[in-house]
Amino acid sequence: MTVDVEQVRTELIEFGPLSIQYDSRVLQPRRWTTAQSAWASALLRSAPDGPVLELCAGVGHIGLLAMVGQDRPLVLLDSSEIACEHAAANVARADVHGPVDIRCGDMAELIGDDERFALIIADPPWVPSGDTGEHVDDPVHAIDGGADGLDLVRTCLELIGTHLVDDGSAVLQLGGLDQVAAVSDHLTDHPELRLRLAEHRAYDDRGVLVLLVR
Repeated sequence: MTVDVEQVRTELIEFGPLSIQYDSRVLQPRRWTTAQSAWASALLRSAPDGPVLELCAGVGHIGLLAMVGQDRPLVLLDSSEIACEHAAANVARADVHGPVDIRCGDMAELIGDDERFALIIADPPWVPSGDTGEHVDDPVHAIDGGADGLDLVRTCLELIGTHLVDDGSAVLQLGGLDQVAAVSDHLTDHPELRLRLAEHRAYDDRGVLVLLVR
């Protein structure tokens, strides 16, 4: 199904049981990332009390799918106003029981100093800048992770370290096992974050998910 709006075509994609809208100005949802939603949803069964946060949420599909059947509050953060507009439409379409708060801008400035989350989902851009030309169908701003692909990943780690509750967990998306090793080294070098990389799951050449725990 497509809808023409000001010459930009809005697309709908099935994402688990959800119908998610997006357009060419944002990153198209990848169906393999339903695995990130499923892992997050499973973790919520034994998570401490508290809301859920998604960093670099894009159009909100991963966080929304994780919250199906849950009644916790969800906060979605993204820097793209277009992505946030789509996320708002996707929230209205999704059958989630808890409240959803969409915040648009610099994610480091969008979280209150005293806000804490039981679970954090993070989907930062992880493609090295020199490799973005290999992904011609993707908006550069949505995939460019800096020289080593980890610029936004490191920001996410800082925010997770600051805003995760004790005994909380985070599910972070990365590009490959080399980035998993780099994140592990970063956590070793920054013990003040109080995070441990507990597990990783690789999905062929599509990406890797890592579990961070406190």
